[in-house]
Amino acid sequence: MQARMDNPTKVIPDAMKALLALSRATQQDGLPTATVELVKLRASQINGCGACVDMHARDAKKAGETDERLWSVAAWRETGYFTDAERVALELTEALTRLADRADVVSDDLWARAAKHYDEKALSALVLAIANINVWNRLNAAVRQPAGSW
Repeated sequence: MQARMDNPTKVIPDAMKALLALSRATQQDGLPTATVELVKLRASQINGCGACVDMHARDAKKAGETDERLWSVAAWRETGYFTDAERVALELTEALTRLADRADVVSDDLWARAAKHYDEKALSALVLAIANINVWNRLNAAVRQPAGSW
């Protein structure tokens, strides 16, 4: 597979700076690194972004994730590998990634369960991390960014 063009963030470097700044901001507010990587991996799986699945599985592994947890992210509901906090983060990721699947994208119940595990800053960081990975997935899908090319 070959990309159609350079990634738009390479063509417009200020966009790269902005997205990287957003990523850094989400890493400073009490959200565990493992949770961020799991969220990035799950959204990338849903969106079919091979470049991001490859990158974030590798990043999670470097951060100490186990193979069992990485292999199970796509079926997180069916395994016992994830904490309750990680489960609600993955559920929120799926809801915010699949916006058109339901009228009430993030139900009050889902939000309340997330708020039990994350304070306002961490929950804000989680929502921003989900939004950011979805932007990256869409950029990579548009140009057909090959896995391993970053």
